[in-house]
Amino acid sequence: MRFGATIATVTTTLDCPVPKPAPTATPSRPCPPGAAKPAAPAKARATIADVALAAQVSKATVSRYLNGRTDILTPDMAKRVQEAIASLQYRPSPMAQALKHGRTRLIGLAVADVTNPFSVAVLQGAEKACQAAGYLLVLFNLGNEAGRERDAMHALSAYQLDGMILNRVDTSAQLWQDAQLHGKPIVLVDRFQEGMDADFVTVDNPGVVQIAMDHLQQQGFDEVLLVTEPIADVSSRTARQQAFARYIQSQAPTMQGSVWESTADGASALQQHLQHWQQQAQQAGRRPAVLAGNAVASLRVATAVHALGWVPGRELGIIGVDETDWAALVGPGLSTVAQPTDALGQAAATCLIERIQGLQSPARTVELPGTIIVRGSTKSPSN
Repeated sequence: MRFGATIATVTTTLDCPVPKPAPTATPSRPCPPGAAKPAAPAKARATIADVALAAQVSKATVSRYLNGRTDILTPDMAKRVQEAIASLQYRPSPMAQALKHGRTRLIGLAVADVTNPFSVAVLQGAEKACQAAGYLLVLFNLGNEAGRERDAMHALSAYQLDGMILNRVDTSAQLWQDAQLHGKPIVLVDRFQEGMDADFVTVDNPGVVQIAMDHLQQQGFDEVLLVTEPIADVSSRTARQQAFARYIQSQAPTMQGSVWESTADGASALQQHLQHWQQQAQQAGRRPAVLAGNAVASLRVATAVHALGWVPGRELGIIGVDETDWAALVGPGLSTVAQPTDALGQAAATCLIERIQGLQSPARTVELPGTIIVRGSTKSPSN
């Protein structure tokens, strides 16, 4: 049995053999010289009751001293409590104090998918703001599963979090209402929730698409395919798709466009669609380019292009929303429109901390601009 084997392994490594049970009156055999002595039992942590006993005061008096209410204590009482605390090396429990005052200085960050570079970058930004304000950040990876979002909302109360930064998965369920009824503030990041009274921090999605499409047009691309993760009810994807449609309509007929929703298990379908779409564009005398809706879509497109034996910027152009560490390493480099992810995380955490500290105002929307990074995947024929 594995448990028994583990115990046996532990007992055979002791330097001093374990003596057999002996009558109480018979002293146990000492370890030979040089053998490791049994460790002394750990000293119990001093409690407020221990301090009160040593100082010969009540626990309420000790509590007043710890909470800075020395003005209502006699100098002799305060001195005795101070000496008892020093002698016993008493340290108040930070969690106990936080619970007493209704604040734990813990903030939750629930992200839809921690494998998405966007989520990691937002996390880093939020952590900076939390650290600067004296808060700790607790990460919840929802894994794109609605049920896990429910668990994260439950943790607001179960783990006494002061508030939550939320990158939603399930926009159909009103999971936030119970938390807000109990005074737990929530700030939304990247994904808006209709009907929810909460601050919302996001990139300027129409502006991001405008930057990308203007660049493609300037480089001579006139057939554009928007590759996006399933749009469903995700507000950021919806906003980008709508901005893309408006741009194509405004430039028709000189520029044409279409949309492809890419899934995690649809690599071969994406590859086949790219091949067919690229051939049709070239036969019509048009210059094709892909606008990838986020870093996940960019990676899928880059993988499909590699599988087809193509080079970005040669058979087709590619520009993606979200800058990543690997974008510069793909072929001649992938052009991107970088989201200010670090600033998004910091802004979300700052908004939430302001709410925790009592700010009362109508819900705010913070929109931050994107920045284009041009690389070889969108070079013009003249270059």
